[in-house]
Amino acid sequence: MALEIPSPRRVGMVSLGCPKALVDSERILTRLRADGYAMSADYAGADVVLVNTCGFLDSAKEESLAAIGEAIAENGRVIVTGCMGSEAELIRAKFPDVLAVTGAHQYEAVVEAVHEAAPASLGPYVDLIPQADPGDVKLTPRHYSYLKISEGCNHACAFCIIPQLRGKLASRRIDAVLREAEKLVAAGTRELLVISQDTSAYGVDVRHEERMWKGREVRTHMTDLARELGALRTPEGTPPWVRLHYVYPYPHVDAVIPLMAQGLITPYLDIPFQHASPKVLKAMKRPANEAKVLERIKSWREICPDLAIRSSFVVGFPGETEEDFQYLLDWLEEAQLDRVGAFRFEPVAGAAANDLPGAVPEAVKEERYARIMEKTEKISAARLAAKVGRVLPVIIDEVGEPDEDGDIGATGRSQADAPEIDGAVYLRNVPADLAPGAIVQVHIEEADAHDLYGAIT
Repeated sequence: MALEIPSPRRVGMVSLGCPKALVDSERILTRLRADGYAMSADYAGADVVLVNTCGFLDSAKEESLAAIGEAIAENGRVIVTGCMGSEAELIRAKFPDVLAVTGAHQYEAVVEAVHEAAPASLGPYVDLIPQADPGDVKLTPRHYSYLKISEGCNHACAFCIIPQLRGKLASRRIDAVLREAEKLVAAGTRELLVISQDTSAYGVDVRHEERMWKGREVRTHMTDLARELGALRTPEGTPPWVRLHYVYPYPHVDAVIPLMAQGLITPYLDIPFQHASPKVLKAMKRPANEAKVLERIKSWREICPDLAIRSSFVVGFPGETEEDFQYLLDWLEEAQLDRVGAFRFEPVAGAAANDLPGAVPEAVKEERYARIMEKTEKISAARLAAKVGRVLPVIIDEVGEPDEDGDIGATGRSQADAPEIDGAVYLRNVPADLAPGAIVQVHIEEADAHDLYGAIT
């Protein structure tokens, strides 16, 4: 009688939160696949389901708890990991049937829990067969990849509990980061998105130690990293886009602007300013150098006119007065940031801001949120309108089906647009052989408050 080899155990994944958590999910699944597991796209086909949670805000915790509840209801065999894993007692009290709870970036503990819940062994015959390298699991499209360079944060911002969830800054070796980037680009990545909790602080914890890369020493430092990433080339010989996220405006950020002007790094900075009022910034325990930042933004744009700056701001922080908020609006008018996200302040369990006096009423938060979005939408519309008539490089994310006239549309992004969080460029009448990941030159014909419209030249 012929031996019947069983199918591999299957793992489902629900990944919530920021891109850094998405990278954690990719690493967990990569390890599990190397251990012989297959991936399941739905609850029904999974032997166990992983829920990678977010615990940064109360609203994010509610979303995480809802996802755990759904996974329990649909599958029943659930392992919880991620930032909310630090609240294991809460999770187990609400969902006693959860198989295991682990914290953020605890890869080994997650893998061990999966092995216990759904052992991967396929039997003595299969286990003796050497496993081919299956490559890394990616949860993003093939043409762009997140590159996480560090974990944790040394800041003590009053509204944030990231250091409690993910610990102090721990930088990856720069040679390991560059090897990963090189591998991703060789495998088809055309856009690298550099992420961390504080990209500008990369290497501070290891005193910017030097490592050998391509026969020379490079420092564990943001500027060295940017320069080396800018030297990478795709198999076709073109440089990938390299986008820097979570950049604090430390003085050495000035050194990467010329790299952008030279075309080595994508002219884009994601800087979490959070506010502009010196009083509010002090209460937040953030650097209060808003006037100098305006001077630097002006200087950066003189060096690299196409520089796009994205940021996020908190409205309704305890003690924020109408004067503080108006200061922020005036600052934004002068700064002319390209992309802005705003958040209403939420108390987060364990955050120092919860004990601050001067709580802002919810109705006032809503009113200020509406005003900041109105202000930034007008700025965005004007900045995008200035691009009409120009020819811009655009990376293609999606190509549509032909319409009744046979025309094919496509969606892409300019260098000013990061995936998922910024705007898009909508293209008309593209070639039938256009594929995601292609970088094409687009003549911009129209613009609205958030997006651009055009055609390939």
